[in-house]
Amino acid sequence: MPLPVRLVLGVLLVVLGAALLTYALLGMRRKLRRNRWFGVRTAASLRSDAAFAVANQVAAAPLGAAGVVGVLGGGALLAGATGVLGWTLFAVSAVAVFVLTGVGGVAGDRAAGAVPAPDPGPSACAGTCAGCDLVAGCRTAAAPARSES
Repeated sequence: MPLPVRLVLGVLLVVLGAALLTYALLGMRRKLRRNRWFGVRTAASLRSDAAFAVANQVAAAPLGAAGVVGVLGGGALLAGATGVLGWTLFAVSAVAVFVLTGVGGVAGDRAAGAVPAPDPGPSACAGTCAGCDLVAGCRTAAAPARSES
């Protein structure tokens, strides 16, 4: 493995690992807020702030492990792993980082799915329709439907 390639791949793994460790720490401490770029971003986790916090807290352990693998693999490349050993180390580290990241995402999504959905509150018309039976959302469940006789 040529020196420039080894340095670029080593730095890439170290930076990716450090980013994953930072993200895992923020998720574990529930400091990561809903955003456009970082975190477990699925339909279940974006449903509420509580679901997002739970998803990222559950995903923190696998993501932290992925970060450690990335930092160690990149560090070994930067320390001088060359030839077949260097390529094998890079391949194993990269695959482990992506698999552990995927495991964290799946675990976080499942945990977010277990969080109860937020209460949608009253309907837009608040049950005050003036006889419009075509809009089912305006009728309260307790009120009987009007019958035409």
